Amino acid sequence: MRFLHHNQCLYNPFSKLSSFSSPFCLMGSFPLCKSTSLVFLSHLSSSSSSSSSYSQKYFLYRSISLLHGSFPVRPTSLVKPFAMKPNGFSSFTSHANVPRPPAFSENPRDKALSSTLLNILRKKLQDLGIDIEACVPGQFSGLLCPMCKGGDSKERSFALHISEDGGAAVWNCFRGKCGWKGHTLALAEDRSSYQDLGRVALKQDLGRVALKQNIRKITVESLQLEPLCDQVVAYFAERLISKETLLRNSVMQKTFGDQIAIAFTYYRGGALVSCKYRDVNKKFWQEANTEKIFYGIDDIEGASDIIIVEGEIDKLSMAEAGIHNCVSVPDGAPPSVSKKDVPSADQDKKYQFLWNCKNYLNKASRIILATDGDTPGQALAEEIARRVGRERCWRVKWPKKNEVDHFKDANEVLMYLGPEALKEVVDNAELYPISGLFNFKDYFHEIDAYYHKKFGFEFGVPTGWNSLNNLYNVVPGELTIVTGVPNSGKSEWIDALLCNLNASVGWKFALCSMENKVREHGRKLLEKHMKKPFFVGRYGGSVERMSVEELEQGKQWLDDTFFLLRSEKDSLPSISWVLDLAKAAVLRHGVSGLVIDPYNELDHQRLPNQSLNCSTTF
Repeated sequence: MRFLHHNQCLYNPFSKLSSFSSPFCLMGSFPLCKSTSLVFLSHLSSSSSSSSSYSQKYFLYRSISLLHGSFPVRPTSLVKPFAMKPNGFSSFTSHANVPRPPAFSENPRDKALSSTLLNILRKKLQDLGIDIEACVPGQFSGLLCPMCKGGDSKERSFALHISEDGGAAVWNCFRGKCGWKGHTLALAEDRSSYQDLGRVALKQDLGRVALKQNIRKITVESLQLEPLCDQVVAYFAERLISKETLLRNSVMQKTFGDQIAIAFTYYRGGALVSCKYRDVNKKFWQEANTEKIFYGIDDIEGASDIIIVEGEIDKLSMAEAGIHNCVSVPDGAPPSVSKKDVPSADQDKKYQFLWNCKNYLNKASRIILATDGDTPGQALAEEIARRVGRERCWRVKWPKKNEVDHFKDANEVLMYLGPEALKEVVDNAELYPISGLFNFKDYFHEIDAYYHKKFGFEFGVPTGWNSLNNLYNVVPGELTIVTGVPNSGKSEWIDALLCNLNASVGWKFALCSMENKVREHGRKLLEKHMKKPFFVGRYGGSVERMSVEELEQGKQWLDDTFFLLRSEKDSLPSISWVLDLAKAAVLRHGVSGLVIDPYNELDHQRLPNQSLNCSTTF
């Protein structure tokens, strides 16, 4: 067997065909393996005269499970035995006159139906930004993700599979900071496409199991790693990382053609477990079929305090500050926190490194999360805390860079503030927040503002009656209940209080008054505001009735100050109905208070599953 590319241990799918006399040719362009399928093509002996059997002249095997992470992406070799098709698959090219395999006959009706389904599916995928013009049904295609656009490196990490009949599609972006996945059908009744999707998922799962069972054994020699050259050492020196730190953490390099990539070696117990590469364009890739672990795992053996950072350079930065009990995650940060529950250990693929290193983490009493300060970095901190236990976690708060921004990570702090400042940041790590559990210091800013009277109305707003102010003031956010015997003037007193508050501090109010007609309630409020009677009558005494001009001014005041909550249905309104409208009045009109008069006019019927002693519906 002849290998056109080396440095990769592959399972030989042709071992059972060793009885054939002609040699097999295993060809694959490894840089394509991240987002494409490998094509294994064997041209068997031409001694067989029968051309009717396709399998006697050709053996075609597509490995559909070798998606993202199956092989390290590396710069393309100068030897180019493959031509690149638009759909991302590699194809065999030869100058020899190789006969084409015979075409299979198709049922014209089935072909027409398949074409119709594919056209419908194409339109649906185009609406999602997925272009399938170059995709072949029944195969995986490596594309540019329409959601993340492949990041800065334009990585083709978007795997798309279309069923053979063109009736269904399933996709997944394997880029760490994206992870967009989904599936769709051309027609809802297309049951066979559902089965195709199930088979694709099964093949992917079987591929993952096979990879887990075939963890590669690697060495520095097998990976052809080299000591760092002066150019790479100078690059790290600009980031204030010394050569001594690089040597202590076994940072090496690897040459791909005329390019040099930094090699971050992942050791455990002194043995090389994995290796991660970084090129000059800040593009990362890892050795395939290797175990996922923390970078620098040996540095936390038996440690009671563990610091977790987001990248290898941050780990090296911590070492420059004398902090060696630090590890880095291998795969970067997710775009956001998952809304799903934490999966089981065997299903938690993205965070498998945590489960693989749980024996190290279980010995620690304190885990300090020093991930990046951006949204993905904070999402990573939350995902780790969900798995290791928030009660053991602390978090680093990166210092301010200026009035607006904060430093992003450990290396930025090292570069701009120095190693002592970085050590101080870690020493001042805060308790990781747990929902519902607080310290008083979490509210010190409110206590300070209260002391300096920054909220306003700390002692409440005077009622407008000097004889009452020493006993009662209206405080924002508080509930006041006015009670008394019938016809004792409760509503009149509340209306007068509203007028006083509007006159003194300009508050506006939402009124839910079920006992008053609108015209009658408006009259009472106008009389209190204008201090003149609405009508000529005994109740006004000798005071002159308000004029038409005063009426118009009062109407404008009514419209600016009060907003009515009135049910247009025959049934009694509920408290939820009132509160929802009051919220709308706050947002739309800026009201400061809500009056419900009388409260017993609301519908207070309990739900069937609610008891007298319970205010919450379960």
